[in-house]
Amino acid sequence: MAISHIKMKDQLDRDINLNSSPKRILSLVPSQTELLHDLGLENAIVGITKFCVHPIHFKKTKQIVGGTKTINLEKIKALNPDIILCNKEENTKEIVKQCEAICTTHVSNIVNIDDCLELIAQYGEIFKKETNAAKISDKIKVNLKDFQAFIKNKQTLKAAYFIWRNPWMVAGNGTFINHLLELNKFENVYKNLERYPEINLEKIQEEGNPEIILLSSEPYPFKDEHVLEISCATYNTKTLLVDGEMFSWYGSRLIKAFDYFKKLHQKL
Repeated sequence: MAISHIKMKDQLDRDINLNSSPKRILSLVPSQTELLHDLGLENAIVGITKFCVHPIHFKKTKQIVGGTKTINLEKIKALNPDIILCNKEENTKEIVKQCEAICTTHVSNIVNIDDCLELIAQYGEIFKKETNAAKISDKIKVNLKDFQAFIKNKQTLKAAYFIWRNPWMVAGNGTFINHLLELNKFENVYKNLERYPEINLEKIQEEGNPEIILLSSEPYPFKDEHVLEISCATYNTKTLLVDGEMFSWYGSRLIKAFDYFKKLHQKL
């Protein structure tokens, strides 16, 4: 039987060379773990992080090897993975380096929908799930097109998207969250700042004066009391709690995201 060699570049333009499709997968990224499951690879996944909460039963059936920023190398080595899946934003350079010493390591880099579709296609090729990958991508494209028609005549609103409290931190430019805000016709008042800057809540009106503020459910679990806290500093701004997974998870989660965004706009 001929060897099915796989040769490609990951999303950081690093060489990926595999003599065959990996049979033992370790994922250090929650949204990518969900994608693997939806590609039909549940039985091949040997290790995940404590933040890989979808599907929920993985916490009982898969070995947890730490978080996204701290990992247990001995647990990872003991699982004998064929490939480790990382992400530029979620995992540190040091973690990627440590993983590379164990086995082939693929690093994703997601800033927009096209990056998501590219990643899905790469996983389809690597894991011999091209048909499933194509089905997921096609559903995302159809739902995106439908949402673009829905949003076309909506008014653009100035917005701020909070991810952390104490210190207050928001999503800025160069992030997947910012890309999804733009798709929603939410003009990010902090798009002049890169990544996830700290901001002074007391200066939010003079710095951008957003019409709506979105408080994410992750990584900081914003609650109703924080809506009140922010409202005291912003007066006439509408503040909403939003599902952070819909704004920051990529892969197959995007199939559900656009329907969620429609419902969110109905609350405005």
